[in-house]
Amino acid sequence: MSLTAFTRPSLRLICQYAILGLVPFLLGGWSWIEGPQSTFDTQGPVAKSQLQVFYTTLWVTGAIFVIVAGVLAYATWKFRVRNAADEHAEPPAQSHGNPLIELSLIGASIFALVIIAVPTLHAIWYTYDVPEEEKTNMYEVNATGLQWWFRFEYPNEQLDGAGHILSANELVIPAGRPVRINLRTADVIHSFWVPKLAGKVDMMPNRGNHLWLKADQPGYFWGQCAEFCGEDHAVMRFRVIALAPKEFADWVNQQKQPGRQVAASTTEPLQIQPASLTFTRNAPGWSEQFDASPLDNWRQKQSPEKNEDPALIARGRKLFTEKTCISCHTVRGHEGMGVTAPDLTHVGARTTIAGGLLENTADNLRRWIMDPNGVKPGNKMYVGVPMGGAVMPGYMLRDVKTGHLSPNIKIENTEATALTAYLRSLK
Repeated sequence: MSLTAFTRPSLRLICQYAILGLVPFLLGGWSWIEGPQSTFDTQGPVAKSQLQVFYTTLWVTGAIFVIVAGVLAYATWKFRVRNAADEHAEPPAQSHGNPLIELSLIGASIFALVIIAVPTLHAIWYTYDVPEEEKTNMYEVNATGLQWWFRFEYPNEQLDGAGHILSANELVIPAGRPVRINLRTADVIHSFWVPKLAGKVDMMPNRGNHLWLKADQPGYFWGQCAEFCGEDHAVMRFRVIALAPKEFADWVNQQKQPGRQVAASTTEPLQIQPASLTFTRNAPGWSEQFDASPLDNWRQKQSPEKNEDPALIARGRKLFTEKTCISCHTVRGHEGMGVTAPDLTHVGARTTIAGGLLENTADNLRRWIMDPNGVKPGNKMYVGVPMGGAVMPGYMLRDVKTGHLSPNIKIENTEATALTAYLRSLK
């Protein structure tokens, strides 16, 4: 290609493309660095170690880029075509290279790789498992990925005659202590990722895996499945809530309690007022008010709602059985004893629902109950749960042979209001 291609119009075109490439950064600001899933805002030693490897690699490769690009720019400018005579001039004598320069470049490349390799190997060793000196203070949790939510088990927090503490989509951990998370999957490959606390680690079928993390201080952290796992992969989220030691112990004691019982009302509601439904299929499920101080808002969720209606809650509890919710969900101390869906014993105390997609508000919960497929298309609550050669029906009944879906569960507006009141009472 002739160097005459580097004309003023071409340079203008290059500048235009460069400006166009900067548009996303100009419009989006620095939210990709400061957002809730930023890997640059590290809040724990594992994430900090991994970020240091990134910076080391960035500086080394950045220096190489500057040197190579500088030499290329210098050669392009110095030996550019200035006139027609230059364009038709004979090419200079060709050589077979300079051994000294070639050996020097090989040596410099090896040195650059060593600079990157040393912190990388150290980080791999450090982040693999809890350091020996901290294992005596280690806390252990089991995390299981399912399509499309996360189940968290606390094997050291035993319940009398009922296994151990279970939670869904919100992992509560003690701040300042190393936490070893045993990673499992019940179906396909998932990937566990809490950007501000630790990097991605896969959940592999029929293979145990693990990671460890530690929150430097109490906080509220976003997590995400980082491996494509099916239709709702992009909305398979979770949260990690790190609490001070006493607050964490209080939370554990609360979680060991059965589902909260609301004092029975002496009268039944004569008529449940239908709620105003204003949401749309792709309406966002998160509010700026909550995001401004998520940990404080999480703490507020641990207390019972004001102005509860015992009669409405009782009606919702009855509907929970009538609508066969108990077939998949568990509410310890209540009727539900299902195991294929999230444990709802303390769902009212969680800040998220629908696999971490929606903020746990009355409107969002009603929206999820009435139209789960509109919130997360293809979710198992809607299409049913495969059970061997059959399918446990959900809102729809699937014909195993044809795959055809037909209505199975229908929830009216007033029924959703009662179910919402019941679930929000479970603190």
